[in-house]
Amino acid sequence: MRDSTGEAGIPVRKGGEDVNVAYLGPRGTFTEEALFQLPEFKDTQLVPLGSFREVLECTESGLYTYGFLPIENSIEGTVLATLDPMIFENTLLIQKEVVLNIHQNLLALPIADKSEIRTIISYPHATAQCHSYIKKNFPGVEVRASDSTARAAQMVREMEDPSVAAIGPSIAAQIYDLKILENWIEDFSNNKTRFVLFGQKGIPAATGQDKTSIVCFQLADQPGSLLHILDHFAKRSINLTKLESRPTKVVMGEYCFIIDLEGHVSDQEVGECLEEISDSGATVKLLGSYPQARSLNKEEVREASAETLGHVGKGWIRELLDPLG
Repeated sequence: MRDSTGEAGIPVRKGGEDVNVAYLGPRGTFTEEALFQLPEFKDTQLVPLGSFREVLECTESGLYTYGFLPIENSIEGTVLATLDPMIFENTLLIQKEVVLNIHQNLLALPIADKSEIRTIISYPHATAQCHSYIKKNFPGVEVRASDSTARAAQMVREMEDPSVAAIGPSIAAQIYDLKILENWIEDFSNNKTRFVLFGQKGIPAATGQDKTSIVCFQLADQPGSLLHILDHFAKRSINLTKLESRPTKVVMGEYCFIIDLEGHVSDQEVGECLEEISDSGATVKLLGSYPQARSLNKEEVREASAETLGHVGKGWIRELLDPLG
């Protein structure tokens, strides 16, 4: 898989159009690494672009067949640079998802020494994933933002300053001839990012292991309106894997709801559920219905103690209010 512009080996769609995929560049991003997980694009033209918006707009316009971007991280949550345009600006549909284990690394020039690092550059999500590491090892260091982790590595190479380091994937060290000062510096070992492949149109056929993503806009702000929406899923035993609210960008205090659910829109229960919701006072926008990625090791996460995650059982509110503790 490469970002060659050559014609050899590029799949051809009906009508003779070449298939290509735009993704967040430059070369060496986690996005590119995740894209390598899709064998169907092994010999496809891959095009690194400079920003999230460029990938989305160029796919929406039809300049590229598909776009590929991160949409959610297990530590930092939703990647709004991807999700918000898909909700409010584009009509793109998710075709597939990929979940990638994310290991951040401290990258610098070959002559650099860890003790001399004074500036760290990376994409804000990446520096946030390494917050405790930076605080412990580089107190007072200047942290600068870049458009991507790969761009941070590229900047370190271009600046040729041994006091500047980047946080990013090991593949970026290879591409930009940098040294890895320290491996796997993320604060949490179960650091994963979900990426989505999206296109102008089309819903992949059901596989039996599918996910559907929608946005619900309430037509009336009234008590119990969210509960009313959720009840449609509950009475059909449709499992929700994500529920998130976003401002509608129209009125202060007005929110829409992003919902991921198990199942495909061609499944009778799912299709009927979504139609019933749209018939009962909400506007539904489909973001995609597509094959699920492999498990996110949720059972492993649930092994964390209840004391670490929060309160369990009856009486804990009374205990919090007791002045004697």
